[in-house]
Amino acid sequence: MPNWEDRYRFLVQLGRKLEPLDDEQKVEVNRVKGCTSNVWLVPTLSDDDPPRMDFRADSDAHIVKGLVALLLIIHGRRTPEEILELDARAILERLDLQAHLSPSRSNGLFAMVERIRELAGAAAGRKAN
Repeated sequence: MPNWEDRYRFLVQLGRKLEPLDDEQKVEVNRVKGCTSNVWLVPTLSDDDPPRMDFRADSDAHIVKGLVALLLIIHGRRTPEEILELDARAILERLDLQAHLSPSRSNGLFAMVERIRELAGAAAGRKAN
């Protein structure tokens, strides 16, 4: 996308496509620590062989909801091992998001990435690096 305003609008549209979480899912155990806005991330593990992870997420901030939607696209339908091997930071750097995010939003974005990795590590039975 040519400019940041278009990217911003795209992220907000992505966030609007997320199905809202139920109040029962918006609990502390699902909240991502390190985000200024409230972000909740709920993992699921499929019965496939090998099992694949998917995530549901929500946020109370439009741009953050779009960022988490982008992360779900990057990480969704992968095995826990694939998620742990994925260099999400490199993907995000290629998208040049950090140049247009405040430091607190950028930190929150990487907190979401780390939480996804923690959940994948737990599903894989090992600690994320």
